[in-house]
Amino acid sequence: MIFTLRTTVGQEALVVDILSNKINTDELDIYSLCVIPGLKGYVLIEADTELTIRRAITNTPHIKGKGIVGGEVKIDELSSLLEAKPLMKSIKEGQKIELIAGPFKGEKARVTRVNPTKEEVTVELLEAAVKIPVTIKAEHIRIIKD
Repeated sequence: MIFTLRTTVGQEALVVDILSNKINTDELDIYSLCVIPGLKGYVLIEADTELTIRRAITNTPHIKGKGIVGGEVKIDELSSLLEAKPLMKSIKEGQKIELIAGPFKGEKARVTRVNPTKEEVTVELLEAAVKIPVTIKAEHIRIIKD
């Protein structure tokens, strides 16, 4: 059975670390813990019963409210969150992006060329005085929705 835990936003990984230590120490029947990047403030937990989860989250920091949100979650409800989407197929020339790593982190840019074989994109920074093309790894960008 899979349940959803409500946590402090940004502390999901810490909650998983604390819970995994508690699971090993108390030998609880919890099978998996999952942090989904697009789901801020929540952790998925798989266990034999809800009571086992309640025992695990007792006195655990960064668990919000009563901890468990709603009831059991069906696996088909999670399929859209767990499905891997290929990054290179979603990047198109002319798209606005934000750089999330490297020396230009936080800068907005426009994609001028996509190289799927090397998984690189060439961009021009939008707020730069001189338009200089910069080639970076595709994993270092985030597509901005207009």
